[in-house]
Amino acid sequence: MEIHCWIHSWDGSSDANRNALIEALAQQGVKVAPFDAKTSSLTGILLFAKTTPDLQSFVQIASQAGKIRVIGIGDLKTSTSGHWKLLQSGASDILTWSDAERAARQIKARIDRWFALDELMDQPMVSELVIAKSPTLRATLRDLVEVARFSEGNILLLGESGTGKEVAARLVHLLDPRANKRDLVVLDCASIVPELSGSEFFGHERGAFTGALTDRQGAFSLANGGTLFLDEVGELPLPLQAQLLRVIQERTFKRVGGNTWAKTAFRLVCATNRDLLDLVHRGAFRADLYYRIAGYVCRLPPLRERPEDIIPLAEHFLRLASPNRLPPTLDESVRDFLMQRDYPGNVRDLQQVVSQFVHRASADGSVTVGCVPAAQRPVVELDKSGWLDSCFEQPIHRAVLLGAALKEISRAAEDAAIRFVTNEEDGNLQRAARRLGVTDRALQLRRANGRHSD
Repeated sequence: MEIHCWIHSWDGSSDANRNALIEALAQQGVKVAPFDAKTSSLTGILLFAKTTPDLQSFVQIASQAGKIRVIGIGDLKTSTSGHWKLLQSGASDILTWSDAERAARQIKARIDRWFALDELMDQPMVSELVIAKSPTLRATLRDLVEVARFSEGNILLLGESGTGKEVAARLVHLLDPRANKRDLVVLDCASIVPELSGSEFFGHERGAFTGALTDRQGAFSLANGGTLFLDEVGELPLPLQAQLLRVIQERTFKRVGGNTWAKTAFRLVCATNRDLLDLVHRGAFRADLYYRIAGYVCRLPPLRERPEDIIPLAEHFLRLASPNRLPPTLDESVRDFLMQRDYPGNVRDLQQVVSQFVHRASADGSVTVGCVPAAQRPVVELDKSGWLDSCFEQPIHRAVLLGAALKEISRAAEDAAIRFVTNEEDGNLQRAARRLGVTDRALQLRRANGRHSD
């Protein structure tokens, strides 16, 4: 595959270095062109002697929206703090110049990795499993995909409930490159009964305890050769944390009631919605275990931080709910409702809302505001003057035509209002008075006068 990139010398960097780098890149199969603000795209190479605000601004513009990747090659005298500033501005990497051949090899290696990640991000196993249109989630997802495919390290997924931590764990397992890998084993640490925790993790021998009628394989055995996903790992009690640490370190375990050590090899993915470092500081989570499971820490952003994903996710859930027919479409007013709604349960919350639309969608295949269940509809303050309409005027008009005086009409309206509200409040005059905006005493006198006049 032919690779193209642009190169640009900044602040009078050596033309000799630039020409030598172009020749070395050609030997690596990388074709280089000068930078053109209108046409340049993809990967860019900057040669610079020192970091300046103007250079930072250029990098920020060049790498805007992730469309351009910038590799900076600085002079040996360039300060390290300047490198961090350029990375913060959007550069993908900063290399220190030593010689053209070494720089070319480094650049080619990084370009190859980026292309490999691009291909992975476009694969159906990624694009169909994780709906990510927002830059925030795509950047997070790209990092996770890279760690999943190109490393064997333990992964810790952080995020609020409903942000898709289990989906991310399944993606890690799918991308794991091990040949003949076995299954993904999921264990919810929050639902483990303390008395049976040993059996859940280690398995047990027949007769190990009352009710152990047969041998049982635990999570460590079932995950051998595959991936072990421990959800809500922050809920593990301290004694079990110590046992888990030993298995992670030694990769051996014994069944409950057994005497034989068994070996296991699994990739560990953990998830929690709790602040594990805070738990470590409070002594509720072992520090040594934390640093074992946090080989790579991935924070999944809540839905409020990635609103661009709300409508694509909603349409995705509509497709899932309509496997044998064309999925219904969202009316513009429903789209507005979904965008303005809060999602305390994040993606899971959105999925539940959308699932309630499907069976209410009309035959024409559209989801309109009438499909939104009453319990989900936004609370709109009623117009308190809305009762002054033609329906109210009709009986007044009739009373006037029949010769009723203003005082009689007013009295009749008051009596009707008192009667309606009192009936709705089951005769409770205190509540009725509150609704009518009068005192209890005034309401009692008014009712008494009304009965006397009758």
